[in-house]
Amino acid sequence: MTIAIHPVHELFVAEVTGIQCGNLDEASFLKIRAAFEEYSVLIFRDQAITDEDQITFSSRFGPLQKTAKANPGVGTYFARQSNLDVNTNEVIPSDDRRMLHQKANFLWHSDSSYRAVPALCSLLSARLLPPEGGNTEFATMRAPYADLTQEQKDALYGLEAEHSLAHSRSLVDSRALTQEMINELPPARQPLFRVNPVNGRRAIYAGSHASHIVGWPMEKGKKFIQDLNQFITQDKYVYSHPWRNGDMVLWDNRSVLHRATPYDAVKYKRVMLRTTSEDQESQYLQERVHAKLSAA
Repeated sequence: MTIAIHPVHELFVAEVTGIQCGNLDEASFLKIRAAFEEYSVLIFRDQAITDEDQITFSSRFGPLQKTAKANPGVGTYFARQSNLDVNTNEVIPSDDRRMLHQKANFLWHSDSSYRAVPALCSLLSARLLPPEGGNTEFATMRAPYADLTQEQKDALYGLEAEHSLAHSRSLVDSRALTQEMINELPPARQPLFRVNPVNGRRAIYAGSHASHIVGWPMEKGKKFIQDLNQFITQDKYVYSHPWRNGDMVLWDNRSVLHRATPYDAVKYKRVMLRTTSEDQESQYLQERVHAKLSAA
C-alpha cells in the first residue's frame, strides 16, 4: 500500500494509511515526520504493534523519557495508562493512589511540560479497550494563537509560566503524589508560546501543569493561565478520538493539549501504553528565540 494522509479536522489531525509503524523504511518515516509537523496529531489504525516496535518507532523522533515514580511503569520507557495492576492484572481500587494519579489525565495538559526538557511527541497505543467510553481529546494550540489579536500576542512575549506535576495533581487530589514523587520532579519554567523550528508556526503553551506566571502576583498569574486554557479548549479547537483495537495516536506536545475522558473503570479493563520523546532540539531553539524577543 502507498502511504496516504487524510485530514480529519479542519484545523489539525490526520489519519495515516498504508503503513505498519513497526516496519518503516527511512523514506516512509520522513513522510510521517512531515505530516507530524503539519497536522500535530496523527492516527494510525490496525497496527500490529509490539512493545519493541513502539519503542523503536518513538525513538526515531528523539531520546525517550523514562517514567517517573508516580507511574506504575516506573523506570521504563512506557507510561502505563490502565486500571489494571501491572503484577496481578486485577482492577485497581478507585481510591488507590495509582488511580488518583491517573485522574489528573482528565485535565487538559501537554505531556512533561513540567520537565526542564519537555516532550516533543507522545505515542499512545491501545492494547486493551473497554467497549464504551474512554475517548482521548486533543485541542490545538496553534489556531488559538493565530486567533489572538496582535496586542494579545505581544503580551505573551518574554513571559514564562511555572509548570509542575505537583500543581496539576493537587487540582485533583492532594494524596495523588508522595513527597518523594514531588521531589523527583521539581517545577520547570516554560515560555507561554512555542515556535515550531521546522515551519515557524506558533502555538500558545499552557495546560494544567502550568500554575502561574513567573514574576507576576500569584492570583493574577493563575487567572491569566486559566483564561488561556479556557480559550484554547473551545469546542472549535477540539478533536475527540474514539479508540479502536489496533489504534496508535501520535501527537505534538509543543502544539496540542490533550486529556482522557471517563470510562467505567470498575466494570471494564483498559490498557494503554505511552512512549514519549524529548524535545531537546526545539527546547534549545526556543530559549534562543525568547531571549532575542525579550531583548528587543
